Amino acid sequence: MNEPFTFTLEHADDRTAVRAGTFHTPHGVIETPVFMPVGTQATVKSLSPLELQQCGSPIILANTYHLHLRPGSELIRDAGGLHRFESWGGALLTDSGGFQVFSLRDISKITEDGVLFKSHIDGSAHMFSPEKVMEIEHNLGADIIMIFDECPPADASPEIIVKAVERTLRWAVRCRTAHESLPFHFGYPQALFGIVQGGTIRELRERCARELVAMDFPGYALGGLAVGEKIETTYEVVGYGAGLLPEHKPRYLMGVGKPRDILECIERGIDMFDCVLPTRNARNGSAFTSRGKINVRNAQFTRAFDRRLDPECTCYTCSNFGMAYIRHLYMAGEILAIRLLTLHNIHYYMQLVKAARRYIIDGTFSAWKAETLSVMGSDLMVDRGTDV
Repeated sequence: MNEPFTFTLEHADDRTAVRAGTFHTPHGVIETPVFMPVGTQATVKSLSPLELQQCGSPIILANTYHLHLRPGSELIRDAGGLHRFESWGGALLTDSGGFQVFSLRDISKITEDGVLFKSHIDGSAHMFSPEKVMEIEHNLGADIIMIFDECPPADASPEIIVKAVERTLRWAVRCRTAHESLPFHFGYPQALFGIVQGGTIRELRERCARELVAMDFPGYALGGLAVGEKIETTYEVVGYGAGLLPEHKPRYLMGVGKPRDILECIERGIDMFDCVLPTRNARNGSAFTSRGKINVRNAQFTRAFDRRLDPECTCYTCSNFGMAYIRHLYMAGEILAIRLLTLHNIHYYMQLVKAARRYIIDGTFSAWKAETLSVMGSDLMVDRGTDV
């Protein structure tokens, strides 16, 4: 199961958990640490595949739940798989839809067989079982696919979290069995990653990781974080959680994606990240920059003709447009505003993790991280001003 996917650890710091590696997939090499833009419905909102490639993205995500509901995984299979369907030549990762179906607790029913839920689109009934999810993910054809796990909410009781861990482990066995019995439709294999659950309870995280590692998946994710717990708690769980995973396999932290949080979790041993924040914030008029997050709606930027979103950025947006123009576009409801902001945010994230990799290999990551965060300040440092 592991042969087509190789992960080489290129540098590991003796004093911290920070590391840099290279992950080979059927659709290209991924240098880690890496940020993976989220393309929920087979598109990273407002950007073309060419623009993502120009931003330096080696891998993007798609969402199993949403693509199952629309247009359907069989249609994507018949189109030649997700890579061909969306004309993306790089690597792809599909989640299992577990987070989505478990977030529909008011319209879903959980059994040992799986989760019966109603579509948020038309109310139709659907069943996600480990076997069904593996079938869907094989139809989609991503390079990396995730097991179907149970993701409890942050405020779940210890009893509920115990049951979620136990069910995740049982479903992991069923996912692996189904994965090994299903055909690879498009001429290349797919790597199935395990997902460690356990909430913020260390003993449960340790148990879940121990049993999943014994199943020898090609890679592992820490799930069930960024679901409402305090960020200090997230850092604590990531700090010991990453150390529970094999050193010679990629480590993926699901759904954590503020720039500060990415750097903190890189330092704690994480290789792969994803989050909707770069695209979602762009649609809300916000840009991530080396000096913090800014909101282009602020009136202070009305006459900022020569000011760029980020003076240190070389993206198309920052190389060509002043903030006064971008603000005008946004306030006028022009689509170009969202495209330019999204392009900048994705470029910024890609450059951030590439810089982190460079300083990891140089052995100066900790000093660079401290300087970067001191300049960046808090996420809201330059969000002050008048919103109109």
